[in-house]
Amino acid sequence: MLKVAVVGASGYTGVELLRILHCHPEAAVTCITSEQSAGKPVSDLFPSLRGRYAQVLENLEPVRVAEKADIIFTALPHKAAMEVVPTFLKLGKRVIDLSADYRFNDAATYEQWYEPHMNSHLLPKAVYGLPEVRRAAVKGAKLVANPGCYPTSVILGLQPLLKHKLIETTGIISDSASGVSGAGRGAKVDNLYCEVNEGFKAYGVGGVHRHTPEMEQELSLLADERITITFTPHLAPMDRGILSTIYGRLLTPATTAELAGLYAEFYEGEPFVRVLPAGGVPSTAHVRGSNFCDIGVVVDQRTGRVIVVSAIDNLVKGASGQAVQNMNIMCGLPEGLGLEGLALVP
Repeated sequence: MLKVAVVGASGYTGVELLRILHCHPEAAVTCITSEQSAGKPVSDLFPSLRGRYAQVLENLEPVRVAEKADIIFTALPHKAAMEVVPTFLKLGKRVIDLSADYRFNDAATYEQWYEPHMNSHLLPKAVYGLPEVRRAAVKGAKLVANPGCYPTSVILGLQPLLKHKLIETTGIISDSASGVSGAGRGAKVDNLYCEVNEGFKAYGVGGVHRHTPEMEQELSLLADERITITFTPHLAPMDRGILSTIYGRLLTPATTAELAGLYAEFYEGEPFVRVLPAGGVPSTAHVRGSNFCDIGVVVDQRTGRVIVVSAIDNLVKGASGQAVQNMNIMCGLPEGLGLEGLALVP
């Protein structure tokens, strides 16, 4: 039985980890931390956990946490993860970090979009944890950088086209919409019910969203050339989910049926990627609460563009579910263990 710690459990990704791990037959949560709520039962913070988790939230003391766990999920804000991850690694623990602190190959890129990096020497050792792209590397990793939610939806949507060199690498556009939980649990005026309900808005317009360089790094590696994209995120009046609509110009003519077949073949055997039949497009409602990424592909014959639509739950495949998927791979367990649940309907 794996002993697991969830560090930084007071946010949505933390409670989602606890929800998923509760159903994992080979994992036992032995330590849960929260700096703001230390000393309180975790079920006081999240009543959904009543009768299932009796633990009291602890202060984050890295050595004590490491004594209680074999594998550690750090569900902390960026910078906060950098303060504890090196200690966990020195103590021989395997770490899955859900922040952005170890997602970048180049410290200068991280610092351009975030802040100075406190332990950039660890960046070459970290594996970007998108299993459908880096499964072999994840298996042997000591430190996995769990991908961002928007990048997960965009990279999985574009991977077959880039690997098969079917689209121009300039002019790629992604319009992506996220549920409000993507902004975190902290109180913010922009996320109040009256501000969000009955509205739909773009934000981070003009290439300024921090997930942009993460996407460009991984897409460039897939294409084996430098890629820049136009990425515009949107806030949708729903709790959870991400829908990305991605546009690329085809290098050679193709039909919807041909590309749907290519996608189905490319992702055949992937436990958490479902390719829709030709002409079908996914909905966030069909992946809500699950670890699936649903993908639809359509060709616009008038413009010569291919349109890829991908849907994920931002808290599951976009965060905590993918983290557990990575844990399973790292520990030699069946990849879907604890993640077999279907979407919530309605």
